[in-house]
Amino acid sequence: MKRTFRRKSVRPGSKKRRKHIWLDTGSSYRLGYERGYAQGTAKGEEAFDQPFHGTSIVIPSYNQAEYLARCIESIETHTIEPYEIIVVDNGSTDETGDYLKKRAGQLRYRQLETNRGFSGGVNQGLMMAKGDTIVILNNDTLVTPGWLTHMLRCLKSNPIIGAVGPVTNYISGEQQIAVPYETVEQMWEYAASRDKPDETKWKETDRLVGFCVLFRRELLGRIGYFDEGFRIGNYEDDDWIIRVRLCGLKLVIAGDSFIHHFGSVSMKKLGQEQFHEVHGHNELYYTGKWGNPHVWVDEVKQNGSLFRNGNPSNAGSPSDFFPSHVVIRDQGGQQYFLYEGNKYPCTAMDEKMGIRPVVLSRLDIRSIPTAETVMDEKALLSVLKLPMDEPVEGQLVGSGDGIVYQWSKGCIRPFVSDFALERWNLKERSILNLSTERLQAAPHGLPVIAPPILQNPVL
Repeated sequence: MKRTFRRKSVRPGSKKRRKHIWLDTGSSYRLGYERGYAQGTAKGEEAFDQPFHGTSIVIPSYNQAEYLARCIESIETHTIEPYEIIVVDNGSTDETGDYLKKRAGQLRYRQLETNRGFSGGVNQGLMMAKGDTIVILNNDTLVTPGWLTHMLRCLKSNPIIGAVGPVTNYISGEQQIAVPYETVEQMWEYAASRDKPDETKWKETDRLVGFCVLFRRELLGRIGYFDEGFRIGNYEDDDWIIRVRLCGLKLVIAGDSFIHHFGSVSMKKLGQEQFHEVHGHNELYYTGKWGNPHVWVDEVKQNGSLFRNGNPSNAGSPSDFFPSHVVIRDQGGQQYFLYEGNKYPCTAMDEKMGIRPVVLSRLDIRSIPTAETVMDEKALLSVLKLPMDEPVEGQLVGSGDGIVYQWSKGCIRPFVSDFALERWNLKERSILNLSTERLQAAPHGLPVIAPPILQNPVL
């Protein structure tokens, strides 16, 4: 049956009323939007310091916009756990900036004015990360099904595990495996075939490469930032990993987690001459900073003073490897006197007095217990005035063999290198010479390591 509709008559003035109603609706919408935006902003500010119960994926990037886009697409396709993506653009000159602006809201990013290298980019991202767990990931990678699932399972299997890395087709060291594919298309078939959890493929190691490494948020507070004294790339991940091992935590390769790595794309763009220059500088910086780091790791294991009561939650932190009787400051200028494992707020020291504060990150400074009392200039100078006839707390001692120690609670603590001594501004301090026999008889405490150099003024 055909229906007929009667057209309603329009009363005079009805159009005007409709317009008035529409204006009221539009005004209400704007008011509601503004109110909702204000409430959302307030909630965001309220939750700013709250951790995100997921994984922060930090990607330092320099040029190579196409690789970055493919990397992020693979994360979005093959990651089932809650995550956030943080990209730090190291002053790229290609389309990276345009790409990031298009993706605003789907990821967080920071564009740096200059190339601060791998360490600088990672540190900026670590400072922004809010996740319970954090992944550092190269931009020239493609993650595959189960990549994060298997690594998280491995990390959470034992609290003594500090960091976990996957296996890959292209890297130095134990994480490289033989693969049957030659193209990226073939890689996806291979990756799909191995997406199975398999604890038998987990392997403890002494080294993880920074192209992809997963760790708990707590580890960042314990180990601190990457050293920005390294240029562009290479060795800075080795330096950070040594600090993880010094704190008594283990490193594990999760062999059931696979990612494809194109391999050092940004570094190769430097050109052969500049690459060798950067590599050579970083190698010298690393060896000058540590000497033989594996010797110090073994010595700490034998020392046994970490892991109080065998509990990994009590593992070491950077402050355990800092000296005593030095002035430190954060990048905001706040100074402290580091004394017997505590930091004492103190008045600003005049460098003309021969006391130069050592700049540490706020992260490192927060890891040091704060004393309740403030140390004024007079009290500080009296503590620094050490006798030179017998070793006392804080005194530098040696036997003339080139190794310098600090006397601490009846133990001697060796500086791992001349660089560490200089980094703590202790090069000019007087050294009390003791006999070799007396030094050998004294128990050894934890070594003193050099703190990271910082270039980023907000760390």
